[in-house]
Amino acid sequence: MRLAGFGILVSLVATAVVRADDRTGVAPRPVSVVTEMIEHAETGDEIHVPAGVYEGNLVIRKSVVLDGSEGAVFDGLGKGTVIEVLAEGVTIRACAIRASGDDVTGEPAGIRVVAADATIESNTIEDTLFGIDLKQAPDAVIRGNTIAGKDLDPGRRGDGIRLWWSHGSTVECNTVRASRDMVFWYSENLRIVRNTVSDSRYGLHFMYSHDTVLEENDLRANSVGIYLMYSNRITLKGNRLTNNRGASGYGIGLKDCDDIAITGNALLANRVGVYIDNSPSSVDSTGLFESNMIAFNEIGLLATPNTHDNVFTRNAFVENEDPAATHGRGRLVSNTFAREGVGNYWSDYAGFDLDGDGVGDVVYEPKSLFGAMLANEPNLRLFVHSPAQQAIEFTARALPELRPESTLIDPSPLAEPPTIELTLAHGSGSGGWRMALLATGLLSTAIGCVVVVGVERGLPEPKTGERA
Repeated sequence: MRLAGFGILVSLVATAVVRADDRTGVAPRPVSVVTEMIEHAETGDEIHVPAGVYEGNLVIRKSVVLDGSEGAVFDGLGKGTVIEVLAEGVTIRACAIRASGDDVTGEPAGIRVVAADATIESNTIEDTLFGIDLKQAPDAVIRGNTIAGKDLDPGRRGDGIRLWWSHGSTVECNTVRASRDMVFWYSENLRIVRNTVSDSRYGLHFMYSHDTVLEENDLRANSVGIYLMYSNRITLKGNRLTNNRGASGYGIGLKDCDDIAITGNALLANRVGVYIDNSPSSVDSTGLFESNMIAFNEIGLLATPNTHDNVFTRNAFVENEDPAATHGRGRLVSNTFAREGVGNYWSDYAGFDLDGDGVGDVVYEPKSLFGAMLANEPNLRLFVHSPAQQAIEFTARALPELRPESTLIDPSPLAEPPTIELTLAHGSGSGGWRMALLATGLLSTAIGCVVVVGVERGLPEPKTGERA
């Protein structure tokens, strides 16, 4: 019996040592320790939480700054939301937050905010169902956080960042992976800048959210890069959408959206570069696609036949398996593929430019029998680049009556590829983006396209030999 008791004592001591060694070397304490710090603080005070693991669920009811930079870890022990903010003007900074509950009905999160003017910055959030969840929390700033979801099937994951009815908020320089979406519901006047989302369902997903800017975000290896639904007056500029290849696999998808401007984006190696479903949806609205690089996708542009009033100019459609297609029967003739005499660059354009003005002398009017067959029977993609495809196209050239109507008409195709400016996102590293270009074969020496890779002001210049 004495030996058994001694063994139990040794086991308990070993367990205590393991727990005390968890990241901080300090034994875990209840989160009530931090609650007492907040209760004794004055409104606006900055609370520096000592290094340690604080277990349980923290509720903040006072406007304070909670700073965990000394090594504070908040552990929800797999139950509920780890930190909930009920007061206006709260800042949560440099904390490690982990282990929310996983009950989908309660939607537990790493951080949930239900008050205005919150700042959530430089936190590490992991093993939580939802990462950062804002509900009726306007004028928030979510900046520089790293978020990783629970190890669950994609269908059971929560959103990395979710905003619901949170107008005037800024979401910038966050890194999200293995979540469901970064989603924005009924939230207007947002600024979504320089975020990186990977291995998720939708990188950025908008529903009924208007008057927003999406700039220099990096969306890669998701099912869909950016999907806008029922959202108007959105600007997408300088975003990078690569290798989004889920069941739909859109780099950018639009559904029933008005007045969308998509300029200077790179859409590379997705299943579909751009997908358009009835956008714009209003008679007096337009969509603008200008100076985008749409390259190495299975389909460069895919749209429903009722798509109308979009303007495409100065885009580079490079080595897509199918430059443009309709989702079902129909043509894209209700859209404009040139503005002020300037169309787009198509790498399969077989025309010429005798007067040397940079614009082809023959319209670009693709007529692919295999492409038309592929639109009706996607399983034929198995034969892309095969002798069967070549035989079908040869037959169509020999028998013009078999050739389908053209999907689109570009009256002023560019004879040379345009200059496309790509800006490095904050924290992405010039070498990393250069490698991404190399991986897709997108250097100017590979495709003859002029690519200008810029560095955002304030970031260090690339080292010698790292310029794309």
